[in-house]
Order: sequence, then structure tokens, then C-alpha cells
Amino acid sequence: MRTLITGIGELTTNVPAGDDRTGTRRDAAVLVEDGLVAWVGDAADADMTADEIVDATGGAVLPGFVDSHSHLVFGGDRAAEFEARMAGERYAAGGIRSTVAATRAAADAELRERLHGFLAEIHAQGTTTVEIKSGYGLDVATEERLVRLAAEVTDEVTFLGAHVVPAEYADRGDAYVDLVVGPMLDACAPHAKWIDVFCETGAFTVAQSRRVLEAGIARGLAPRIHAGQLGPGDGVQLAVELGAASVDHGTFLTDDDVAALAGSDTVLTLLPGVEFSTRQPYPDARRLIDAGVTVALACDTNPGSSFTSSMPFCIAVAVRDMRMTVAEAIWAATAGGAAALRRDDIGVIAEGRRADLVLLDAPTRVHLAYRPGVPLIDRVWKDGVLVAGGGSRAR
Repeated sequence: MRTLITGIGELTTNVPAGDDRTGTRRDAAVLVEDGLVAWVGDAADADMTADEIVDATGGAVLPGFVDSHSHLVFGGDRAAEFEARMAGERYAAGGIRSTVAATRAAADAELRERLHGFLAEIHAQGTTTVEIKSGYGLDVATEERLVRLAAEVTDEVTFLGAHVVPAEYADRGDAYVDLVVGPMLDACAPHAKWIDVFCETGAFTVAQSRRVLEAGIARGLAPRIHAGQLGPGDGVQLAVELGAASVDHGTFLTDDDVAALAGSDTVLTLLPGVEFSTRQPYPDARRLIDAGVTVALACDTNPGSSFTSSMPFCIAVAVRDMRMTVAEAIWAATAGGAAALRRDDIGVIAEGRRADLVLLDAPTRVHLAYRPGVPLIDRVWKDGVLVAGGGSRAR
């Protein structure tokens, strides 16, 4: 099957062209064959003998969004907690335990059905690759269920048994870490690619976080880390030391943290939905980018601190409140997310890469920030297969 998408008014390839890191082309076309991009060029030069021809009628096309931080397998709801925060209560990590109770009580069928509902939701908003963390089980049996269910829908599965210390281990954090790096890791490692830990006041200390990450590395899992969400700490330094693929949150960073990230290949994944939902200060992405830090954007879809799965929303917030340009935000939500997952086959539109594409019902990517909240995603292809849309621009 060969599909030609032509009549593209603005094509974001993320293949650098001079000073343009987004590799923007005008009046362009993309040929897809066997799930991969086979050709990129001017619409005037396109091969019109393809099996299927999609006329973008001047719409913008960009790589599918890469959401490198989500928690999509969980039970329950925390709307009341959100309402309380909007009334002035401060966010704290302890709210996670209420989701743990609901998740433990949910059957696999219930969790699976909800997971597939979220996948349809994110596809409709342009996300084609998603990382999914565990972390709402916090016992061996439930954590294994969560990573196993996540592995049914994505290769990017993260074991996050060290999310918080569960109620039954209150005041026995080290004993809980023993469980995480022992029986829990044994059960979850076969289903996971990544190991993560919430290195934060109210969650895990730096020493405990090191134990968790080093145990995961020894089992063949690659490290990631939650750090700098609730206050400054040493999590960023630990991540860089261990070669973590990403540090996620980074709301509170010292100058030393920024310098360490800039001198490493560890990506800083910013999660603007969290600051929106918790009323914490937004990270200054301008400071980070100007310092040379590689930045990704992700949704952090979870029931407590960021119950959004909309990458367009996160892009708009990043542009409005984190001082990113539109081009920087789009890159961070595509190629930046791919870098946070150590992937070079996604987040870019180039020959031989996966045909993960988004067609906008808009003439330019700027509209994603310019028209916040408006459903601009017209069609979405993953591996060359239409997974969402078929709206007015597709012919």
C-alpha cells in the first residue's frame, strides 16, 4: 500500500535545514509505503500513481506527537482533589495513595478497557507514541498487572514501583525499597523497558532512588527519574550521573542542575499540564533552551496532578507560560519526546522513518498555540495506518 499525502501547505520534518531545526517545507508532499516514509519533497514532483492520495488542501503536516511520560493504567478518580486545589489546597505526593486503592480493586478487564479509551483519546489529539508507567499498584501483584497491561499497547513501558511509599509501609521506606528492588522488580522487569523513581520530598530520598535505579539497570532496564517537581534536590545530579534518558518535571532547578543537564545527553521533560493543574510555577523553558538543555514536552496523563492527554494543549501552555517559541514547542513534543525515549525512528518525517504523521485543519503549526482548545487534528497516521480522523481536509 502506497499512500501519498500531497497539497501540504506547511510540512514540519524536524530534519534540520541550515538554522531551521524543524526543517520546514512549503507546498510539500510525503509518500508512505509499508508503514515507513518513502519520499519527502515538493508537491509538484510527487508520484501521483500511489494507491491512495490524500489532498491536504493546504493544511499543515507534522510528525506524530511523542508523549514520553504518562500514567494511563489506573482506577478511580480524583476530581474532588483537583477541586480542593483550585480552592487553595497545596498539591502533595500523598494523593497518589487514593489512586493506588482504586487500582488494586479494579479488575484487569476494567483497567484494559479504560486504557484503550485513553489510547483512542490520545490518537485523536495527534499522539502516535506513548510511554506508560506503572506506579499505582505498589504491591507485587498489581504492579505486575500494570506493566503487563501497558505492554499490550506500547513498547515504551516503565516500571515505577517506587512512586510513593504505600500506606502499609508507612515510616518503613527502606523496607519498601527492598520489596521494589527484589520481588517487585523480578515480576515487572520482563514486561518493561525502563525503570523510574519519584525522587522527591514525600516520596524517595536520593539514596533510595539510587538503589532503585541501579537495581533496574542491573536487570537491563534503562533509567528515568521524576525530580524537581515539589522543590530543589539532588535528583537531577543523580540522573546525569547514571546516564538517565530523561529527568521529568524539573519545576525547581538550580544553576548547577541546568549546567549538568546541558553537559549531558539526559533530556529534561517538561510537563505543563502539572503546573496548570497544581498552580505551581511554570518552569522557565527559555532559560533551559538558551543554556543548551534538550527539552521534551509530555502530558503526564494521571488522575491527580495532570488529567489531560492533549499534547496540543500542552504545546499551547508551553508557548504561553513557559516562554517557548511555537517551533521549539512542536520540536519538544515530537523530536524531543523521541530523544527522551532514545528513539530516532519517530518524531521526524524523513525517508526510512516510521510514518507517524498528523494533518492539521489549519494552514500552519502556529495554530496549535494560536487557537488553544480548538480541535485542529484532522487525520493521524501511525506506521502509515490511519488511526484517527478523516475530516474535512482529507479527500
